[in-house]
Amino acid sequence: MGERRTRRQSRGRRTQSERLQSGLALIPSMFTIGNMFCAYFCVTSTLKGNFDFAAMAIGVGVVLDGLDGRIARMTHTASEFGVQLDSIADVLTFGIAPAVLAFVWGQGHISTAAGATSFEIYAAEHLRHWSWIVTFIFMICGGWRLARFNVQTQKPLDPGMKRHFVGLPIPAGAGLLAATVHFFKEPVTMVWSSIVWYLLVLLASLLMVSTIRYPSFKELQFLKRGSRMALVFTAMLFASIYFYSEVVLLVISTVYVSSGLVLHTLRRFGGPTPSPLGEPVHGNIKT
Repeated sequence: MGERRTRRQSRGRRTQSERLQSGLALIPSMFTIGNMFCAYFCVTSTLKGNFDFAAMAIGVGVVLDGLDGRIARMTHTASEFGVQLDSIADVLTFGIAPAVLAFVWGQGHISTAAGATSFEIYAAEHLRHWSWIVTFIFMICGGWRLARFNVQTQKPLDPGMKRHFVGLPIPAGAGLLAATVHFFKEPVTMVWSSIVWYLLVLLASLLMVSTIRYPSFKELQFLKRGSRMALVFTAMLFASIYFYSEVVLLVISTVYVSSGLVLHTLRRFGGPTPSPLGEPVHGNIKT
């Protein structure tokens, strides 16, 4: 009699534990769905002409994308389903949404003033075609990079692989475009400004599929739990973004994107340097 009661209590405890685990598994998925909503909100805001709101939606998506995986690991609810859902959300929020924003913001309000040169007239007539091609390249490169990441994650990982991303992470590429739009807010109206804008979009596209290494910041000591420096740094960063979001976000995104190019140039012309242990030649590690 006592043994049966004990078995029933054990089954009851397991059932409660399974229910709790199932409930916790929904939390990271909700963050991923919120990431998808950011993509939808970005596209609809772009079509309405609310470019600043569209850019901020991508920024919120970057934050949500960084939280869903961490929450899944904290709650021990990581799953293959969550990984695939996260990849789909990344394609939407950091591939399609910024491509639509870059397309409309960069050429949708171009006008040639009186006295424009023949090149400016020619460029204004063809900007729509060029912008279509460049933004499509951005979307394809983003999807390419995510596919490369999915393949890389199937391979055994070494601790050293956490040190760097190989190729510009797609959230950073989308963040650079969003930060630029958030800084200027008003859409591009000059032909030369539009050309520079799409050159920037093309550069971000090529960096995503490159093998240039970017720091992952996952082994910095001051980010350890309980670090006073981490607390002070986080508070200062949040305060700076709150009061000066246009400047701070543009500086952060520009410095990060440029860091890979600068370090790659230094390594290339500074002589051969040993590669970090276990660093993948292609793909990045997202852990």
